[in-house]
Amino acid sequence: MQEYDLTVIGSGPGGYTAAIRAAQLGFKTAIIERDRLGGVCLNWGCIPTKALIKSAEMMYKTKHMGEYGINVEGKGFDFPKIIQRSRKVAEASEKGVQFLMKKNKITVINGTGEFNPDKTIAVKDKDGNVIETVKSKHTIVATGARAKIIPGIKFDEKKILSATGAMLLQEAPAKMTIVGSGAIGMEFAYFYSAFGTEVTVIEMLPQILPVEDKEISDVVAREFKKYGIKVYIDTKTESVEIKDGKVFTKVSGKLNDTLESDVVLLAIGVTGNIENLGLEKAGVQLFRNSINVDTNYKTNVDGIYAIGDVAIVNEKPKPWLAHVASAEAVNCVEKIKGHEAGDIDYGTIPGCTYCNPQVASVGMTEEKAKAAGYKLKIGKFPFSANGKSRAAGETAGLVKLIFDEEYGELLGAHIVGAEATELIGELVMVKSLDGVGESIIKTIHAHPTLSESILEAAGVAYGEAINI
Repeated sequence: MQEYDLTVIGSGPGGYTAAIRAAQLGFKTAIIERDRLGGVCLNWGCIPTKALIKSAEMMYKTKHMGEYGINVEGKGFDFPKIIQRSRKVAEASEKGVQFLMKKNKITVINGTGEFNPDKTIAVKDKDGNVIETVKSKHTIVATGARAKIIPGIKFDEKKILSATGAMLLQEAPAKMTIVGSGAIGMEFAYFYSAFGTEVTVIEMLPQILPVEDKEISDVVAREFKKYGIKVYIDTKTESVEIKDGKVFTKVSGKLNDTLESDVVLLAIGVTGNIENLGLEKAGVQLFRNSINVDTNYKTNVDGIYAIGDVAIVNEKPKPWLAHVASAEAVNCVEKIKGHEAGDIDYGTIPGCTYCNPQVASVGMTEEKAKAAGYKLKIGKFPFSANGKSRAAGETAGLVKLIFDEEYGELLGAHIVGAEATELIGELVMVKSLDGVGESIIKTIHAHPTLSESILEAAGVAYGEAINI
């Protein structure tokens, strides 16, 4: 039996971050992983999908090079090579995590971890045989989540796809139906549309990107319409059937029809990986499809913790995002060590969608701020009025800032447009520091930059904007 101070089950962004921080703080550390180091994010999610998105951006720009005075003869594209590049990016990321494990002297145990009643961990191979038993003073469960499925439908990753299947197709399908318009659905809609696929997006809620400010979502909807992407809101998916090599998606609501396509991507969210971990044997309390923890990420069982997508804090929902898992990892380990780490403020977590135009936000939407009883000052500045945006030929979108009228506190920040996911960092810091509108207005922004739009939006809210 191997003994460790701290053991992590799962090596995604939460898991490997927890292991590294534990090693830095002097814990004898092990990490148990059944598949590839880096988890879904590095191997099948965040990183390889951004490689695909980059190819889509290059394809779109190639079609419009004439607008920049550059003559380029379009010779088509090599779709398998696009997929291959994405896989190489993922492989490089995994090797990076392997290096970090060695650098920090973390023991990597390959297999599936399962708690025994005494809180030791049985590590099993693919056939279910116990190959090692681990005893640990502290164990962090960081097993992440997997794609949700509609009852009665199964992924075959050929015709009915999860995000994993969608990034491994060897040719762009002629027609694709995407069920769900969150970040995953919208990113794949943009990607496949760029390579000629006729894409239809089905969303059961009243707007696409349902967690975003409606004004921001509407901009994306308009831009997607220009790409030829069909979007149907207030439309529920009733069934998905494969027949004669085609997929038929029956929908109801604003659209009552049966859609024929070559493939269907189901992107309706995720559910925690809580199965086959022995949690019940160890007496760990679950809540729905998650492990219930407190603000220190402790379960009800002493010495067992959970972070990331598999964990829910005091039975309250939180964002399912890689950077949330990483932040929780550091917070959890530092508290185990006895540091005064404070609690994570989930109101300052940025959310990003990497389609074109990009979307990024932090804090409250206008609708939620009004519902919370705030009187608001709102500033909006379009990228069409920004010099750098015009020079780059990327004028779609805007910055929208929401302030509390009484105290000037930044309640919410929303960006749609070029480099939105990079620009949001400034506003996350402002919100984290309880910054006010005046703080932004008095901060000198370089010219010409896209970030000047943040300055101008704050100026609009307070009647001090210069360029609009």
